[in-house]
Amino acid sequence: MSHWSVYDGAGTYQPRPKAHLLRAECSCGWTGTRHTVDWTTAGEAPFHESGLPTAERCEDDWDTHLRTVATTTIPLPTELEALFQTVTAAIENLAQDSPTAAIKAARTLELIAQRTAHWPAHDARDQDPQTVAADLGLSVDAIRGLLARFGGWHPHG
Repeated sequence: MSHWSVYDGAGTYQPRPKAHLLRAECSCGWTGTRHTVDWTTAGEAPFHESGLPTAERCEDDWDTHLRTVATTTIPLPTELEALFQTVTAAIENLAQDSPTAAIKAARTLELIAQRTAHWPAHDARDQDPQTVAADLGLSVDAIRGLLARFGGWHPHG
């Protein structure tokens, strides 16, 4: 997956593709509204700046999708949700002062996830894939990949 802002058509020898529209997508199969990129107003500004209003509309679609999914998936304890929001805000604030410290914090979260999800992934592997997919708001294929990543096995094995 690539960040939307790289699709600016730039590059002298091997130009990158130029986005004509942006839309949010989810591993559950959901796709958001197609938002047309207005290249006429871009001017000389780099696409990561001029395309931001279009990307923000996609982010709004994504946020709406996440709220919808949250109402249909297995709930997390309120305290844990609040902790995640606090950690997210702290890392975003840290990124303003020290991008590398923010990366270190995100990497720490990644390590915590890997360590704490190993045995739950093994236990969930024995459950009905449709149920696990519904609980997490993902497709069955995405669940297989997620459980394999956290459980430490090949996704098709």
